[in-house]
Amino acid sequence: MPSAGSTPFAFPDFRGATRRLVLWNLAAYFLLALAQLALHPEIPFVFRFGFLSSLFFHGALWQPFTYSFVHIGILGTLLELLSLWFIAGFLENFHKPAWVIGLYAVSVLGAAAAATAIYACAHALGFSAAEYPLTGCFGGIFGLLAAIGVLYGDVQFMLFPLPIGIKARHLVMVFALVAVAMLFFGEQRIYAFAELGGALAGLAYIRMAPRRGLSLGFSERWFALRNRYYRWKRRRAARKFEVYMRSQGRNVRLDGQGRQIDDDANDKSRWN
Repeated sequence: MPSAGSTPFAFPDFRGATRRLVLWNLAAYFLLALAQLALHPEIPFVFRFGFLSSLFFHGALWQPFTYSFVHIGILGTLLELLSLWFIAGFLENFHKPAWVIGLYAVSVLGAAAAATAIYACAHALGFSAAEYPLTGCFGGIFGLLAAIGVLYGDVQFMLFPLPIGIKARHLVMVFALVAVAMLFFGEQRIYAFAELGGALAGLAYIRMAPRRGLSLGFSERWFALRNRYYRWKRRRAARKFEVYMRSQGRNVRLDGQGRQIDDDANDKSRWN
């Protein structure tokens, strides 16, 4: 894995997976804003496309895939997209775009899964959990940030606007402690727990997922499974053929690829 040295507070190149993720979120923000004004201004779209565990349990199965594209407020959206640009762009300097997008997607789904888990556990134990719509891409950003902390923990970032450097692993710890503090002292406990779930999902991804992305890794596993099935079929057909030839009074042996093993070709005594 390539090594990374000290990094100043400068945004990386706007390319590849980073550009796609930022533009997708930016386009979704303006589309939902226009739809909110033109179609149903009295019904907030955040309750339709944001993530609410109660609605998810009642059939809103699309919300884990759409909530990260719902952004509230221009300043909050700007902060999210700048953070996404900086963190995803840094990772894309060392990994393929498919790997970065896979990490982001898994982290977003992990955040939704964490929010669902704490909501279900609270209701199962009889506690009242104040539910807020989960919106924005901070779950995915936490997963990307956790990956940087684990893979490139010694890289130093500048704390803008202060001329102070901090290592990536320490920066991740600070964000994690803030999220943990929100679990005990903040009102949006489900939101904070979801951010931690996104970070844990990101850590699981970098440990278990293939380095070249989920799609390529899935295709490789699929073709390997298919090839094992075809080899098993050839071996089974070879055994049936051997049994049939023995019933005809001939002894024929086939290898694992279904090719006949010619014992006479290996017997060189007749040439001596």
